[in-house]
Amino acid sequence: MKPLFAAAALALGLSVSGLAFAEPVKVGMITTLSGGGAGLGTDVRDGFMLSLKMSGNKDIEVITEDDAMKPEIAVQIADKMIQSDKVDVLTGIIWSNLAMAVVPSVLAQGKFYLSPNAGPSPLAGEKCDKNYFNVAYQNDNFHEAAGNYAEKQGIKKMFIMAPNYPAGTDSLNGFKRFYKGELVGEVYTKLGQTDYAAEIAQIRASGADSVFFFLPGGMGIAFMKQYAQSGVEIPVMGPGFSFSQDVLGAMGDAALGAKNTASWSPDLNNPKNKEFVAAFKAEYNRLPSIYAAQGFDTASLIASAAAKADVKDADAFRAALEAAEFDSVRGKFAFNTNHHPIQDFFVREVIKDADGVMTNKIAATSFVDHEDAYAKDCKM
Repeated sequence: MKPLFAAAALALGLSVSGLAFAEPVKVGMITTLSGGGAGLGTDVRDGFMLSLKMSGNKDIEVITEDDAMKPEIAVQIADKMIQSDKVDVLTGIIWSNLAMAVVPSVLAQGKFYLSPNAGPSPLAGEKCDKNYFNVAYQNDNFHEAAGNYAEKQGIKKMFIMAPNYPAGTDSLNGFKRFYKGELVGEVYTKLGQTDYAAEIAQIRASGADSVFFFLPGGMGIAFMKQYAQSGVEIPVMGPGFSFSQDVLGAMGDAALGAKNTASWSPDLNNPKNKEFVAAFKAEYNRLPSIYAAQGFDTASLIASAAAKADVKDADAFRAALEAAEFDSVRGKFAFNTNHHPIQDFFVREVIKDADGVMTNKIAATSFVDHEDAYAKDCKM
């Protein structure tokens, strides 16, 4: 008969040796908890903390601070966390411009960075690093899946739009990589923009058959409200960020029926996802978003590595991260050679569930075991 301690450890999915001997892991979470992007950072944080609570893991300490969507603040927080708080691992950043400001400095100081969201192309390719892991995606991926879907649907003319920052550039590049029809408009908006009258006028005059837009957080809410009021009837589609759970309620019925692409959906049929969605709803009284799912998986990955290796032994801890031996809410999960996921991408449709809550359901699959376009440029 196993000792009670060992039985409890196995029930949590952790190794007895990991619980007994591995050093505690100190995690610094830098994320957006104020301003128009607060919902995204809140969901990453809440998903991350829920994973630790559900696992019963008490050996991971988390320090959380708000970056206010400002790169200079994020850099200051990272330096403080490393030099004063002595964190082992950093995570949490939502925005790619903040990631590009923070991650290289973190890596230069010998720390691990695990991204629960931002996936700028340089960090997947030429600027990849052995201590950098992206647990979410590479920025192009959701948009590649949308471009692939639009191409398969035979949409002839597309108007595409995204904010003018690294993830926005990656977004439209990703869409164009797989969509081969005519682009009747390609527009980059200001990051944080809330007035889209000029862009909607361009869409109206474009002759487009469909609009693809990537506007996460409050930007997407503002656009969809104004688009619905404009009377323009050209159908819209986007990556999952444009129709994520955190914005659907504010968008209202204007979003119903919109197609969007993601690596995760609340109705994804695997045991861990069902457990996660039910637990998140019970804990926070709302449905989880993509950001919450990615935060949950990031914490689960850290916990799985900490159960196998001492974080102070960088080589062993890195190998444990690379193994990715955790139950992902996405089902199967594996890292490519550049430490970015190889994963499936789904086409989701915005619906109202049985309780009248706006959410997404899977309508089709766009990619199976999809790899990002930059792994070939990563020389680790």
